[in-house]
Amino acid sequence: MADADADADSRPNVLLVLTDQERYDASAPDGPPVETPAIDRLSSEGVRFERAFTPISICSSARASLLTGRFPHGHGMLNNCHEPDAIRANLPDDLPTFSAELDAAGYDLTYTGKWHAGRDQTPADFGFSYLGGSDTHHDDIDEAFREHREKRDAPIGEVELTEEIYTGEDPRNADEGTFVAAKTPVDVEETRAYFLAERTIDAIEAHADGDRSDPFFHRADFYGPHHPWVVPEPYASLYDPDEIEPPASYAETYDGKPRVHENYLSYRGVEDFDWDLWAEAIAKYWGFITMIDHQLERVLDALEERGLAEETVVVHASDHGDFAGSHRQFNKGPLMYDDTYRIPLQVRWPGVTDSGATSDVPVHLHDLAATFLEMADVPVPESFDSRSLVPLLENGGDPPADLEWRDSTFAQYHGDEFGLYSQRMVRTDRYKYVYNGPDIDELYDLEADPAELRNLIDHPEYADVRREMRSRLADWMDETEDPNRIWVTDVLEAAS
Repeated sequence: MADADADADSRPNVLLVLTDQERYDASAPDGPPVETPAIDRLSSEGVRFERAFTPISICSSARASLLTGRFPHGHGMLNNCHEPDAIRANLPDDLPTFSAELDAAGYDLTYTGKWHAGRDQTPADFGFSYLGGSDTHHDDIDEAFREHREKRDAPIGEVELTEEIYTGEDPRNADEGTFVAAKTPVDVEETRAYFLAERTIDAIEAHADGDRSDPFFHRADFYGPHHPWVVPEPYASLYDPDEIEPPASYAETYDGKPRVHENYLSYRGVEDFDWDLWAEAIAKYWGFITMIDHQLERVLDALEERGLAEETVVVHASDHGDFAGSHRQFNKGPLMYDDTYRIPLQVRWPGVTDSGATSDVPVHLHDLAATFLEMADVPVPESFDSRSLVPLLENGGDPPADLEWRDSTFAQYHGDEFGLYSQRMVRTDRYKYVYNGPDIDELYDLEADPAELRNLIDHPEYADVRREMRSRLADWMDETEDPNRIWVTDVLEAAS
């Protein structure tokens, strides 16, 4: 028996819960009053990262970065893969991914929910066993969920929604604009969030009932709180729109900002939204977050009940955020505000992370790729732009004294369905600089102006800051072999 114990695989299981367009502040201690008991539990039992950022605020690109450990210019999926103008519909076959590396190293990989990182590829092409809950690329619903709904006598498409909101001139007209929010009459057990939690619990139970000789990696990708924010009771009325206050950025005037910012109001169809309508929509967004959080709570309880909690690392993150009315904007786009680039990130690793620790170290979403590999004692491919967070997790959220860590994050944007639009961004604790190829650049003093309302790019008192931030951006572009680095670096040096 002693020999068997000695030969046992001691590497941890990993549960990655990735939400879709969840804002950082929704679960932050000083954020809005959104109920997130499961995320709060992970924060209290592990490390909560206060400065985690997505490398790009668009679904396919961010998810491809998470898989490959690379910034978008490194993997080439620059915009959404399902659109007809996709720059790259699928990832290159020869590009290393953390999941394929884990699969080769003996991990049992399973996947539920949203994919959206390849038009023709599926999680099975990257080492996962796919357990359902989504389609192969975007928003279609697979047969398993259809059957789940039919068994509960609530077939998809046969329910009457109420309190509907759409973009466009008439926010109650389903014939125009984008579907924003609504209340659904179905039970919580009939939502896709519940179904994905069920599939995840099934995976946990299957591992618990198996021989448990190999560790598992399960990825649960929830379809939400991405719009449309369609939620049942009690979540549809959990938050009173009359009690929701406008964020500071709602005072946006777009004065001194790139023209595309104001253009996006009409492009997204929300130029006529007033605060009452936004508050009604945001109440559904918050309700969606809480509904998903309650499903995560069920998953965490399942780990406890099946005796796997102490040997399982749990990670919660989001691919990117959502404007949800901030800067009066909807969805996301060529606006590099923290609303869509700052993401929640909590890591609970029993026996390793300190309970209730916070980290103010700047990190990227795709740093998780290298992190998972180091947890599994697997070498990190040289192609990765990803840096393992394990040293931070082992040291209360701080870098060890002998480890140098970057004091900034780097991000980019290449356009989505409206066409190409090149942006680069560097952010420190206090400042943010955005390079806008087609228009005026942006500089924000986040200490004096956390809502990012005042563009200081031409302010004479910030000349030294502007010069320093441009230099930081050039360094990031050079270090990551950004193909735009030669042209942009010349522009930045001339502008400084």
